[in-house]
Amino acid sequence: MKKLQNLEVSGKKVLVRVDFNIPIENEQISDDYRIVTALPTIRFLLEQKARVILMSHLGRPKGKIVEKLRLGPVAKRLEELLEKPVLYIKDCIGTEVENAVASLSEGDILLLENLRFYPEEEKNEETFARKLAQIADCYVNDAFSAAHRAHASTHAVAKMLPSAAGFLMQKEVMALGQLAANPQHSFAVILGGAKVSDKIGVINNLIDKADYLLIGGGMAFTFLKAQGISIGKSLLEAEKIDYARKLLERAGDKIILPVDVVVAETLAPGVAQKVVTIKEIPPNQMGLDIGPQTINLFSEIIQKANTIFWNGPVGAFEIPDFSRGTFAIRDAIAHNRGTTVIGGGDTANAVQDLVDQFTHVSTGGGASLEFLEGRPLPGIKVLE
Repeated sequence: MKKLQNLEVSGKKVLVRVDFNIPIENEQISDDYRIVTALPTIRFLLEQKARVILMSHLGRPKGKIVEKLRLGPVAKRLEELLEKPVLYIKDCIGTEVENAVASLSEGDILLLENLRFYPEEEKNEETFARKLAQIADCYVNDAFSAAHRAHASTHAVAKMLPSAAGFLMQKEVMALGQLAANPQHSFAVILGGAKVSDKIGVINNLIDKADYLLIGGGMAFTFLKAQGISIGKSLLEAEKIDYARKLLERAGDKIILPVDVVVAETLAPGVAQKVVTIKEIPPNQMGLDIGPQTINLFSEIIQKANTIFWNGPVGAFEIPDFSRGTFAIRDAIAHNRGTTVIGGGDTANAVQDLVDQFTHVSTGGGASLEFLEGRPLPGIKVLE
């Protein structure tokens, strides 16, 4: 990729695609990790006395203005982190934006409004992209977590200006690329989450490179069912049983499944729960977390691995009653002194308290998975 450090930005108007798609409730931000990870690129541009124009999406407004999805709270938080004013405009194209850009001095920063208020953004519409491009001299994409989308702000606009990858984009591609191409052994892949179907691409691309594939979360029960084990009311993708069976036959001892689970009748706080072996799951109950024996089994493998990739919680960790397994795996990986890469999405949320303990915590859920599947990502390919 073309890199920011090789792009002439001094004194220039630089349009930067960031991903500030963060949780905001009643104008309060509960997780600013994606803002923090964009700071190195922003600070570099400010040091170069560029005129910085930031653009992002937030949520799914579906091409309409949604008041609670405005980026005002983001501008306020960015001001606090940078300790300097951030000009915020309630639009991303048009005369008001053009006037605001014209008013910028060297080292100033402007945040545009939610790109997805315009349906043209997600359609990768060239006219819309041209309106974005015309306010700038060059373009930087630092939104890895949106790089798997061919949208106007991640794809079309990159063809219209001198373009480069920001520092976060470079870091993501380097960390995930090394993992996929040349992991140091032993290499342990830990996959969780609800569905096997979400992880098939990653499994197929990494299974031959991995020494261990540890499977937890809801997706584990499809594999257990493929072994003929009764799983009660646990989550099941019946159409993926055949895939799971063939993978078990192909990968043999590489695949490590839970040996015990925490079960309950329903997924809710405060319900009665108990730990059972996988062969003792009651017909009227569901597995909602890995059990203590599985935690120990997984942790032993994690302890001796030199490279680790983890994507997907191993239980319904959003409810404290079923979070023990996910946090135990988090802690085990945090104590590993090898290369530890954490996938984005829910997995990144689970490790926020210990983010500095890992080699790399990805900002991209879907993007990191697609990258590790070996798929070309439009937002990266256009920067090559």
